[in-house]
Amino acid sequence: MFVYIIRRLLQTIPVMIGVTLAVFLMIHLIPGDAAVIMAGEQANPEQIEQMRENLGLNDPLHEQYLRYVGNAIQGDLGNSIRTKRPVVTEIFDSRFWVTVQLAVIGTALAVLIGLVAGVISATKKYTFADTSIMVVALFGLSMPNFWLGIMLIYFFSVNLGWLPVAGWGTSWKQMVLPAITLGTGGAAIIARMTRSSMLEVLNQDYIRTAYAKGVSDKLVVYKHALRNALIPVVTVVGLQFGGLLGGAVVTESVFAINGLGRFIIDSIKAHDFPMVQGAILVCALLFVLVNFLVDITYRLINKRIDLN
Repeated sequence: MFVYIIRRLLQTIPVMIGVTLAVFLMIHLIPGDAAVIMAGEQANPEQIEQMRENLGLNDPLHEQYLRYVGNAIQGDLGNSIRTKRPVVTEIFDSRFWVTVQLAVIGTALAVLIGLVAGVISATKKYTFADTSIMVVALFGLSMPNFWLGIMLIYFFSVNLGWLPVAGWGTSWKQMVLPAITLGTGGAAIIARMTRSSMLEVLNQDYIRTAYAKGVSDKLVVYKHALRNALIPVVTVVGLQFGGLLGGAVVTESVFAINGLGRFIIDSIKAHDFPMVQGAILVCALLFVLVNFLVDITYRLINKRIDLN
């Protein structure tokens, strides 16, 4: 197991190199000149050229990339053009942890609802319950986050007054609507995947043997079938969580949450290239880390999985 973990960690190195290269090139393709923005609108050409020299923008592209990677390894992602503060400080301020909390709660809600709905649907195949759950899951997949968020605000905040309209962190009530909005699509995907995987496992010979031996339905479903059906579900959960970290911007905008996704959009509007570059790199690193944890989880769920 230890050797497998080390090998998987080493395999993430070329992935991160590819990510840093892609992010670096994308930022350099964005219209706009960081030197002009930092020097100010009143700067003359000489001042702009001096700023370009100070930032190293006149160096060949490969030298700029190597310098960026070298600094990133040391935890230096540059300074924000807007605030002049280090990018790392800006990212790992409260915004980053707000987005992580939102993604964790949304994913947990999606897993809870999706697993329960998927198991019920699989064990009640072709019944009214199965059809109803799949129809609801289809609606969950079809509804855009911004529309669902607005509808939830309209009913539960404006009409009923049960929950706050916006914000995050001061009360648990503020977390309910954003978590539901963010987790609904994931719950629908997990429910459909759980149903499909469970149906495949329930048709296996060892499940029929367990039933023939008189094992109770609950034991067969939750101990034998569900455990072996979780592998594809875990994959989906990992992808969902990684996607939520970088894709929570719509939910954050609807509920006026000052998270990382909304912060990236504001940085893009302000042409704050170092901040955008650093934030995307952090999101990509977390996505790689989540997928690494998913691989480890495979082994914990099913000891028979080959780690070679």
